[in-house]
Amino acid sequence: MLYKEFYAELGKLLYAVADIDHMITSEEKKKLQDIVKKELVPQETHIDAFGTDVAYYAEMEFDFLDEQIGDAEAAFDSFIDFVKDHHTAFDEQMKKTALSIAKELAAAYHGTNKKEKVLIEKLQKELKKIKV
Repeated sequence: MLYKEFYAELGKLLYAVADIDHMITSEEKKKLQDIVKKELVPQETHIDAFGTDVAYYAEMEFDFLDEQIGDAEAAFDSFIDFVKDHHTAFDEQMKKTALSIAKELAAAYHGTNKKEKVLIEKLQKELKKIKV
């Protein structure tokens, strides 16, 4: 599995969830940092050439897209394409984690709104289609 790329794509998914309503709040950014620090980093053992835990690539990609005013739909599609292309290395636990943290981020600012809910349902549907 390409762990660095997986976390970068996960960052795209989380960006899509936060920006689907065209507004990323400080609460969503804080929640993303908490998710990476408390949930992703502790379970990841891989590091990059600089000694950085590759789970931080999720946050780096999110921040990059936020700065570049990325497209939420394109970011979502990129994550789904990555999962489809690497489905043999994408296990049920990874699918559960992606869905769980997407829901967690969506709920960070006054609960999950309609656009976020639609995107999460689309994510669930796409993940169910992927055979591991």
